[in-house]
Amino acid sequence: MSDPHPVFVGIETGGAKILCRVVAADGAVLADVRLPTEGPETAQAVLVRTVEEATPAGARVAGIGLASFGPLVIDPTSADYGVMLATPKPRWSGFNLGRRLADALDAPVAIDTDVNVAALAEQAIGAARGLHTVAYVTVGTGIGGGMAINGLTLKGALHPEIGHVRVRRAENDRTPSRCVFHPDCAEGLSAGPALGDRLNGRRLEDAAEVRALAADYLGQFCATLLLAWSPQRIVLGGGVMGTKGLIPEIESRMRQELNGYGASVVAGEGGYLVPAALENAGLEGALIMAREIAGA
Repeated sequence: MSDPHPVFVGIETGGAKILCRVVAADGAVLADVRLPTEGPETAQAVLVRTVEEATPAGARVAGIGLASFGPLVIDPTSADYGVMLATPKPRWSGFNLGRRLADALDAPVAIDTDVNVAALAEQAIGAARGLHTVAYVTVGTGIGGGMAINGLTLKGALHPEIGHVRVRRAENDRTPSRCVFHPDCAEGLSAGPALGDRLNGRRLEDAAEVRALAADYLGQFCATLLLAWSPQRIVLGGGVMGTKGLIPEIESRMRQELNGYGASVVAGEGGYLVPAALENAGLEGALIMAREIAGA
């Protein structure tokens, strides 16, 4: 028998903040909170308390969706499902927030990366609605990418780490990479901190030479993504993408990089790269996963 009063929980954990939304079966929002990403034990306690206080008498949590920063284990058949792998965030390495929440709230949990889940949401209700393959890329403090295919996210032995693919440096670019692992990956050269090193307090809109580098590196990156995954659309989110006019410049550089090769037909005549339509795509996708894990 189905639960007559189900409650669904969506959680998105990011590098700087954690979002949690609790909704009733009809979509009514019962709680909507934001907290800083600090220690995992503190996060767990606040999230459990938030959900318990928001759940009405006689109702129960039917499903939890967790869209998490990585790297983490997202294979549901693994004994380590949900375990955070080595990360510079203090005390998060080895922690399993999903399992802790499932035990504390007595509910099934679905776990995936924040970017995979964002792709899922943009495909279902956002900028790629109606398309069967969509990639989502966020360019902010780091670069991450995920893909949704007919409502399922792309998973392998781990999960995509596309932000660390190599790009070719511009000849005059001598700024050190911000990635401690790679001297010339997309994240190390064109995520927010890397651009900030070149801006010296200026805005990206006002620094033509830095903007050109960003378009160059991110255009190369999107060309690689198109060649590797062949999505029908690439949705771009994150703080850097808020720069007015930058997305068309990235697309122009992407087409130049493809140079008319066969995969370029996927991009059509224009508008292949689009801005994210959802303000909190990871959170929206987490709620989709919560309903799915509950069978709703």
